[in-house]
Amino acid sequence: MSSVLQPATSGQDLEAPSIVGKYRPISSHLAIAPPVSVVIPAMNEAENLPYVFKTLPDWIHEVVLVDGNSSDNTVEVARELWPGVKVVGQQGRGKGDALITGFEACSGDIIVMVDADGSADGNEIVSYVSALVSGADFAKGSRFANGGGTDDMTFIRWLGNRVLCAIVNRKFGARYTDLCYGYNAFWRHCLDKIELDCTGFEVETLMNIRVVKAGLKVQEIPSHEYLRIHGVSNLRAVRDGLRVLRVILKERSNRRALRREGRRSPMLDSVRGEVS
Repeated sequence: MSSVLQPATSGQDLEAPSIVGKYRPISSHLAIAPPVSVVIPAMNEAENLPYVFKTLPDWIHEVVLVDGNSSDNTVEVARELWPGVKVVGQQGRGKGDALITGFEACSGDIIVMVDADGSADGNEIVSYVSALVSGADFAKGSRFANGGGTDDMTFIRWLGNRVLCAIVNRKFGARYTDLCYGYNAFWRHCLDKIELDCTGFEVETLMNIRVVKAGLKVQEIPSHEYLRIHGVSNLRAVRDGLRVLRVILKERSNRRALRREGRRSPMLDSVRGEVS
């Protein structure tokens, strides 16, 4: 993993042979060495993809589109918009399964998660990547951090997100302002420490909990969520809210079990020593 920062001061300097081969400018003040992969899970999002790809920065190393068995021309549109796109067919079902499939296909050191409905602004990726190369392990998008916002939040979803976020903060010692949001970025090595194993929308909550449990450095990034442009979301507030709650309770239960095991271990070791 490389987290080298290099000033991108002028076009002339960036054209020097020693810089071109190592750094890619991502803003007027920053150039990076690590390759960045963007994962986009999509199912029947052909109408929305033009808006998604239009905002993606051209310095991205690769785009990985996970196709959830679309019945429209999602794949064809993606290939037309981004000729080098890496298309991966999803074998299972659910957003969590799609993301896990996409992560496995990535070759970049940094991975960015972007929804395919047009609600995320790809221009914000520079903020996520900047946070990572500056020292964070996990850059978590937040619609409620100072500078963030949302155009797509019913009262029920807002209330549920706030309550669930408060529970996670209290039970796991986190300091999140937003919990159920899918615009995140992280170093690839984080996947070895969080071991994702869920298939639905609750995958975002699971990631947020496990990065805290793993002791990874998290930085929230203010993000604006826009309305879905075309189509209808598969998200169901009550159903998926209950799935998120079950994930929280399960992770809390696992944490307690590990603590109990940790407290018992010294005693067991002492007993084993006396017996031997």
